[in-house]
Amino acid sequence: MSDARRASIEAAFADRGLLTDDAHRAAVLSVVEDLDRGRLRVATKDEAPASPGASAWTVHAWIQQAVVLYFAVAPMVEGAGYEGPQGSLPFHDKVPLKRGLAEAGLRVVPGGVVRYGSYCERGVVVMPGFVNIGAYVGAGTMVDTWATVGSCAQIGKGVHLSGGVGIGGVLEPPGARPVIIEDHAFIGSRCIVVEGVEVGEGAVLGANVVLTKSTPIIDVRGDEAVVTKGRVPARAVVIPGTRKKRFPAGDFDLSAALIIGERSASTDEKTSLNETLRTFAL
Repeated sequence: MSDARRASIEAAFADRGLLTDDAHRAAVLSVVEDLDRGRLRVATKDEAPASPGASAWTVHAWIQQAVVLYFAVAPMVEGAGYEGPQGSLPFHDKVPLKRGLAEAGLRVVPGGVVRYGSYCERGVVVMPGFVNIGAYVGAGTMVDTWATVGSCAQIGKGVHLSGGVGIGGVLEPPGARPVIIEDHAFIGSRCIVVEGVEVGEGAVLGANVVLTKSTPIIDVRGDEAVVTKGRVPARAVVIPGTRKKRFPAGDFDLSAALIIGERSASTDEKTSLNETLRTFAL
């Protein structure tokens, strides 16, 4: 990546007046185009974490800055999304819809929205859900009905985002961690994952699990509970739970997530629905 382009983005983010200059505007537009083509990502996985227990992902704040600046330089446009015998889905926005879906090998069901500036690898299926600008979605992933992939979220390969899943987005402050769902994870119906939480490879979240950066993730498999926050380990099986906390007004049960097991062959069978749907083109 160009150091000059990064410097231009960072300078314009500090001084929006620079966006009147063609070179700075061109830098912003080129970064978002590279996000759209998959040539850049807001976050990338390192070969090894910086220290034991640290995240293996690096967030590129200057790319997030470019996404924010895009809204300042892009004009409002009007157009139509899906066009078919029953009409079209019009829009009026600064971010147009992604084009070239067939060439890219994507399946986007009518009602599904994939915005320009996001990238979906070949084989992604988007039901009537939403993929926002800056997001990255890996090959073979299913974005099921009413599931949302927020801005800059990073979704791995072979992931299933079940119906109604909410994957939070982040744009500011630059450098804030996006939600990261690693390869082959299964996110159950109505789960919410926000505030930069990471879900490890092959992990399974049962329906209605809510994960924020402050949600206790409690491993209850041993004799004593082990509490962490911000990351679900690889292949962990997680269900919604509660943890009692005392307040001046009394004791109340607050939301928590419970690690109750590790993904097994029987769990894999439950998540094989995606592959069955694709194999038989259902």
